[in-house]
Amino acid sequence: MLKGLNKSRDERGITGLETAIILIAFVVVASVFAYTVLSAGIFSSQKGQEAVYAGLSEVRATMEVKGDVFAYGNTTTGNVTAVSFILTNTEKGQAIDLTPNPTGGNTSVTVISYTDQNQHVSNLPWTVSWIGKNDGDNLLNQDEQAVIRVDLSHLTTSPGTYSTFTVEVKPVTGAALVINRTLPARIDAVMDLH
Repeated sequence: MLKGLNKSRDERGITGLETAIILIAFVVVASVFAYTVLSAGIFSSQKGQEAVYAGLSEVRATMEVKGDVFAYGNTTTGNVTAVSFILTNTEKGQAIDLTPNPTGGNTSVTVISYTDQNQHVSNLPWTVSWIGKNDGDNLLNQDEQAVIRVDLSHLTTSPGTYSTFTVEVKPVTGAALVINRTLPARIDAVMDLH
C-alpha cells in the first residue's frame, strides 16, 4: 500500500511540472504576440507622424491669389494676350521661389501652365514684379506680394469671348494654385475677371 501512495505522489509532481511548462509556454507565446502587436502599433504611428509632417510641409509652402485676376486683350483681334494676378504666401508659409521665366522652357523652379477647351501648355513664359514690402530677392516670403504676368500670346489658339481657361501655378514644394476664369462677351484692353 505504501508503494501505491508513493506512485500517485510521483504522478502528481509530473503533472504539476507539465502544467507549469505549458503555462510558461503560453506566457512566452503571449509575450511574443504582445511584442509584435506593440511593434506594429509603434511602426504605424511613426508612419502616421511622417505623413502628418509631410502634409504640413506641403501646406506651409502654399500661396494664394490676393485680389482679382486681370486679363489684357487685343481689341483689334478680340483675343487675350496676357493675364496677371497677385500672389501672397499663406500665413507663416515657407518661401516660394519666383525666379522669373520670361521665355518659357525649364529655367524656372515655379512652373505656370495653361489649359482651355482647345489646348494645354505645360510651361508658359511669365514675369514677376513686386509691390509693397520686398527684401530684394525672388523668394515670396510672408508679407510680400508678387504680381505675376503670364504671357498668352504664344498659344496656338488665343482665348476669346466667353472662353473659360485655367492657369495653374506649380511651385517646387507645396500645393498647386489653380485659377479658373471665364472671359466676358467683349474683349477690352484690360478686364477684371474677379
